[in-house]
Amino acid sequence: MGYTKVETLRQIYPSGTRLKLIHMEDSQSVPDGMTGTVDYVDDAGNVHMLWDNGRTLAFLPDIDKAIKITEE
Repeated sequence: MGYTKVETLRQIYPSGTRLKLIHMEDSQSVPDGMTGTVDYVDDAGNVHMLWDNGRTLAFLPDIDKAIKITEE
């Protein structure tokens, strides 16, 4: 049995993954360049984030753009 889209997203963005936002298509978005940590991926495929500025806005992989980062 193959992975569903949500299962695939959970593999790509496990809890604790660090992301850097390139751009978010949302009028209430966090600023471009903001970094944060993945909290969880919900059943709709939204990646819930704990942004470093204290916000908790979800990242939408089909719409928004971000890259994984590694901490040194």
